[in-house]
Amino acid sequence: MAAMAARYLYLVRHGEALPDESGLTEAGRRQAEHLGRRLASAPLSVIHHSPLPRARQTAELIAGRLDGVPLRSAETAGDYFPYVPRRDELPPAFADTLLSRFAGHPDEELRRGPALAREALAEFTGPVEGAEPRHELVVTHNFLVAWLVRAAHDAPAWRWMGMNQGNASLTVIRYAPDRPASVLIHNDMGHLPEELRWTGFPPELRV
Repeated sequence: MAAMAARYLYLVRHGEALPDESGLTEAGRRQAEHLGRRLASAPLSVIHHSPLPRARQTAELIAGRLDGVPLRSAETAGDYFPYVPRRDELPPAFADTLLSRFAGHPDEELRRGPALAREALAEFTGPVEGAEPRHELVVTHNFLVAWLVRAAHDAPAWRWMGMNQGNASLTVIRYAPDRPASVLIHNDMGHLPEELRWTGFPPELRV
């Protein structure tokens, strides 16, 4: 049997986006640069990123603060619904509210997202072959970070819903060969100045 080592998965929601999502705001660019400075000492081997401009630009700005870490565009790191629950999976008190999120979205989109989410679990999670730990960064979107944190906790599949990440916040999950997945850091914004924290949340939820 091949030797297995720990994987450290760094997950980042993109910086604050323009209203049309065509790229980053000036605040979003500053958020990405601050995060790049924080990650400068991390032994990252690759930066996976969503193909969408707001995530790609975030990844490029982070990479600009690192030393030769390659960028890799991945559809599995994109913006999609990772799981669409059945009504009978949900607590009755708020089933209507949760299911309303999917209203109006084409059936193809609702099928494609869960398929990509399964691929993301296979691609980004679990221990790695070899004797040396691997550190990987995924610059993605709110839903995928929530999905992977949910999976690390073995929570019900629908429980990615109701979890929110701030723009340019950092989450780190450790996958070791001899123990369950461990969420080491979640939604950490300590690298951001106070005025750049909590974007990506509704105004009433910013603290």
